[in-house]
Amino acid sequence: PVFGDPDLPQEGEVNTVDDPGSTVMGGAQNPVIESQFPNQMDAPATDISTQQFFWSSFNISPRRVQRGGWARELTQPDFAISEEIAGVNMYLEAGGIRELHWHQTAEWALMTRGNCRITTLSRDGLPSVDDVQEGDLWYFPPGLPHSLQGMGPDGAEFVLAFDDGAQSESNTLLLTDWFAHTPPEVLAKNFGVAQEVFADIPLHDLWIFPGEVPGDLEADRAAAGVVPGTEAVIFRLSRSTPVFENSGGSIRIADSSNFPASKTVAAGLVTIEPGSMRELHWHPNADEWQYWLKGQGRMTVFNTGPHANTTDFRPGDVGVVKRNLGHYIENTGEETLIFLETFRSDHYEEVSLANWLSHLPPALVSQHLNIPAEVLATFPRGTQGITPLR
Repeated sequence: PVFGDPDLPQEGEVNTVDDPGSTVMGGAQNPVIESQFPNQMDAPATDISTQQFFWSSFNISPRRVQRGGWARELTQPDFAISEEIAGVNMYLEAGGIRELHWHQTAEWALMTRGNCRITTLSRDGLPSVDDVQEGDLWYFPPGLPHSLQGMGPDGAEFVLAFDDGAQSESNTLLLTDWFAHTPPEVLAKNFGVAQEVFADIPLHDLWIFPGEVPGDLEADRAAAGVVPGTEAVIFRLSRSTPVFENSGGSIRIADSSNFPASKTVAAGLVTIEPGSMRELHWHPNADEWQYWLKGQGRMTVFNTGPHANTTDFRPGDVGVVKRNLGHYIENTGEETLIFLETFRSDHYEEVSLANWLSHLPPALVSQHLNIPAEVLATFPRGTQGITPLR
């Protein structure tokens, strides 16, 4: 017996040629916003149904600004689909200090512009003082104290990824808050000094504030008591060897296999040349949280149902793809596309559609897709990472 066709009614613009019902009409339209999303306004004919919105942007997030720098964030209350990662985009002017603090979640970060001096303390009580530049990253486990300071000449801009979508940059444990809300006699007893020492401490937290540009790195390391051989909390991602590279672009990976400190966040830094694409794939171990750094592209996400929807991304945008959902990313612009993909996991995993199909009996695939075995033999074998323009 037939109980209905799950693929009916026919959806997608492939079924609406010359149909006035497919035209967006009326005066309540915003042409500026529409111009940023051509693949939503005129979706690929293969898109079907709808699904949870997987686009957002730091460009629509309010900035918190103080003397010394600013920050803007995207947390799950702002971006419902982002359950595993919360993101912050921050800038510190030269000398600007993100005050001494710690979090209840891990902090992972990629430097996107300038130079920054970072300090932290390990679980064994060992200090680290390091300088990071564009393309470098750091990782601070939950609960461990740290500071960030912009360096010359142009300060530091970076993106932070916390391993909990609900984590807010405004929800941190700050040194000045603790001092201000501890009885002076307790502070005096703890540090073995007179209470008068604390007469002029700030009574409100500093969060970000201007400071003097840091001096010599080795002098700061010596003053902090850095011990040679302490586990590195930084990784030079942009200078690492790509795990995939061809004429279409490259993928560099940082996870616990090459950056042992990073226990809860794995990441890939991806470049895609014009016309090329991140191949059809999915990630079985974690949601993918993306930060778009340069260029423009489009992404289609395939979900059960079926649901398939396409949208456009530009610098400052953020995308989330839930674990196991198929997707690709295509460079639709005229310059190199660069974006970051992060995962709440200690290791990076992906499944390549081409790799899967090339490791099955050809007759089995041919019966599924009605493609002759001799044509299937021309499909790429193995994981490409990036599909170059042919």
